[in-house]
Amino acid sequence: MGRNTRKRRSPLAIKVTAASAALALGGGGLIWANFYASAHESNNDAWGGNRTKAAAAQVATISCPDVGQKLTNVPDKARTDVAGELSNLDRQITEAYQRLATTRDAQTRDANFVQNSILQPLKDRRQNILDRIKLEITRVGGTAPGDLDTLANCTGTPADQTNAGGQQGGQNGGGQQQGGGQQGGQNNGGQQQGGGQQGGDQQGGQNNGGQQQGGGQQGGAIGGQAGNGPVAADFVDITKVQANVKAKPRNARNAAKGTFTTRCGVNTNKNHNTDNVIVAPGVKNGAHHLHDYVGNQKIDAFASNDTFLQGGSSCQNKSDLSSYYWPVVRVQDGSQDFDQNNDGGGKEGNVGKILTPLQAQIKYVGSPTGKVVAMPQFLRIITGDAKTTTNGLANANAHWSCTGFENKVQLTEQYPICPQGSKVVRSFAFQSCWDGQNADSANHRTHVAFADANGNCQNGFKAIPQLTMRLVYDIAPPTIENGQVKNAYAVDGFPEQLHKPSTDHDDFIAITKNGLANKIANCVNRGQNCS
Repeated sequence: MGRNTRKRRSPLAIKVTAASAALALGGGGLIWANFYASAHESNNDAWGGNRTKAAAAQVATISCPDVGQKLTNVPDKARTDVAGELSNLDRQITEAYQRLATTRDAQTRDANFVQNSILQPLKDRRQNILDRIKLEITRVGGTAPGDLDTLANCTGTPADQTNAGGQQGGQNGGGQQQGGGQQGGQNNGGQQQGGGQQGGDQQGGQNNGGQQQGGGQQGGAIGGQAGNGPVAADFVDITKVQANVKAKPRNARNAAKGTFTTRCGVNTNKNHNTDNVIVAPGVKNGAHHLHDYVGNQKIDAFASNDTFLQGGSSCQNKSDLSSYYWPVVRVQDGSQDFDQNNDGGGKEGNVGKILTPLQAQIKYVGSPTGKVVAMPQFLRIITGDAKTTTNGLANANAHWSCTGFENKVQLTEQYPICPQGSKVVRSFAFQSCWDGQNADSANHRTHVAFADANGNCQNGFKAIPQLTMRLVYDIAPPTIENGQVKNAYAVDGFPEQLHKPSTDHDDFIAITKNGLANKIANCVNRGQNCS
């Protein structure tokens, strides 16, 4: 989910290499052998198999406008049907991406193949769905956006432009990701690209700063165990990144300074699915990637407000039936997991060994400017954007760091390579301002907002307890060899999003009983530390 707030550069013409790309569908994953073929330069065992360096840039991924972000005013009676159609759009993109991945040989023979055989048919199918969305909205008395038809066209993005979102994001400075100054917004793209440049010592000097390309090798091939990322430029030695964490806002006299911690485990019972009941209710595999679930144990595409309260909970506090779920992290070491042949797993480029967090710390915190109100029952919040490779960084809220560095460095556009004895940390600070009326919104964003840099809620929004999450992983540090990353780790995502770090996101549904929502608000308002 995300808003496309800046123009992307026009895609380059498709470049054709003399050698063909051979695809092997092995173990359910999209495994490239010689993805971008070069007759003279190869690199062995980049991830546990063979990999050939890039010689030229072909179309690496498909970029389609995010229709859901345009639909900010869908009547309630049409939302279920519209959500289903939006899921159909995602499925179409996935199918087109898979066709892109499996026709590399044809692409080398015909420079117009991608446009004529993939992008134009995709546009036609998208237009049919956009027409149905307009019909669903208007038949219940709503008004569809006038420019909806302009969102039918998709483009093919060459591999050497797949880091463009990061380059453009340097000017964003975090925007609304500041989360009340708690964690977000400090991850200026320029700082992180600088970190990548400083990390060039480890990468043989092949990172070219902001361009993140070493003679085309790192930017030119999307690499990864499934052929859809990550690449070496997606990683940085955290010890070589300049500190970028800003101070939190000062607490006002009547600040809500308390905390409420809920202990819900780390999903050791392997409660997984590839659904997303917030974005795609009633649609199996609506997420196209795998989630860890803690808290409510009965969340899937078909769960509803009527069934949430019967879900049971992994939380120690059994009054907390809330659902906390996030994309899994995998190590791409050449191994496969249980879903290697499944939708959302290996069939969609999410491959490798699934990692269970060592810790999953879930904490509600107060506001630096005043008291908070209790979260409403069934409030839904999505933080971050699973489609930043397409949308840019306007809604990105990813935070990657290492233990011992969290107060100094937070990364959005790169995964950290942690030093010996340090562990990988991914953290989230959710939106902490609520419109006071709605538990959800058509685009799942406009009913909540981030506080401004001083911690204030704007536009009449009310402060609610801010949900924060901290996930800690024990991951052997990846290594960069000859411009390739070995034993990479990456967050699950839509296949065309290339496993970029900035696509990390987190989902939450507030479900409580026995007055727990009020207890959480009262605890933080009184300045207590409760659990």
